[in-house]
Amino acid sequence: MTRRAVVIGAAGQIGRAAVGVLARDGWEVTALSRGGGRDDGWPGEVRAVPGDREDDAVLAEAVGDGCDVVVDVVAYGGGHARQLVSLADRIGSAVVISSVSVYEDDKGRNFDTQGEPDGFPEYPVPITERQRTVRAGDTSYSTRKVVLERELLAAGEQLPTTLLRAGAIHGPYCRTPRELYFVKRNLDGRARRVLAYGGESRFHPASVHNIAELIRLAAARPGSRVLNAVDPDAPTVAEIARAVDAVMGVEREDVLVDGPPPAPTVGDTPWSVPAPVVCDMAAAERELGYRPVVRYADRLAESVASIEEQLSGRDWREAYPRMLQAYGDLFDYAAEDAWLTA
Repeated sequence: MTRRAVVIGAAGQIGRAAVGVLARDGWEVTALSRGGGRDDGWPGEVRAVPGDREDDAVLAEAVGDGCDVVVDVVAYGGGHARQLVSLADRIGSAVVISSVSVYEDDKGRNFDTQGEPDGFPEYPVPITERQRTVRAGDTSYSTRKVVLERELLAAGEQLPTTLLRAGAIHGPYCRTPRELYFVKRNLDGRARRVLAYGGESRFHPASVHNIAELIRLAAARPGSRVLNAVDPDAPTVAEIARAVDAVMGVEREDVLVDGPPPAPTVGDTPWSVPAPVVCDMAAAERELGYRPVVRYADRLAESVASIEEQLSGRDWREAYPRMLQAYGDLFDYAAEDAWLTA
């Protein structure tokens, strides 16, 4: 019996991997994206269609007379939750991407308070899905993700939904690849790099390949649940730097700083956090029979190659405008050299 899946956001890094995994697992897949493009790695029978998911009619047409599962990798806020629920009579179940940023610690600190004095959360290690979350609302990315989660879970049997709380996503086609921080420095021949917090920061990565495997398993086992979605290990910033070096065939010196970045644009990597953000995967193993398909270093070469290709002949700010927006100037070499000299 043919199983039919619709993937919303198929052109993104998670969507590309999810479409490929589902198609190779025997699903009949409709891949919806704004441009309607195809990935070279998809099986030929994948049906790629253009359309903006904000248009209710477009999404309804993609679902058609019905499908067994909708995989939504770009859902955000209550509007998208209600959009999916409105089609519940034609959807068997849903798998929707959320984020570990929904968590807050026992003092109410979360990703939205990290800019405040003593505002970074101190989570238990590891974080389970039972950890409290921020209040639902429309004030931030995290609060809107909570709205999304709660409205979909409230649908219950009307639309069984698996929500996957992803960590620091990595893989090819990423628009905000954290690995850029080390790849560009290596390409620029920087012999030394400054790492705050002694290079020991841990922000749990999540490979698109492991997320796609979770999607595949959840699609086959519908239910209303929330699961973490991260890799089997959470390397430190210094370990990630060395892994990138190994892929690129270089050796670099780490200058470790105890405590926070010594200057606003010095030593502050996209993983640099004062307390670990490490998640537990026992629930996914228990409920879905999940086993990770890759470790962080296993597919790092493809991420590095994707970044190198994107940077070729271009200013990094043009190649990755969202990185500039999210992190500011990641390559203030003048400030680094001044601090190192001082």
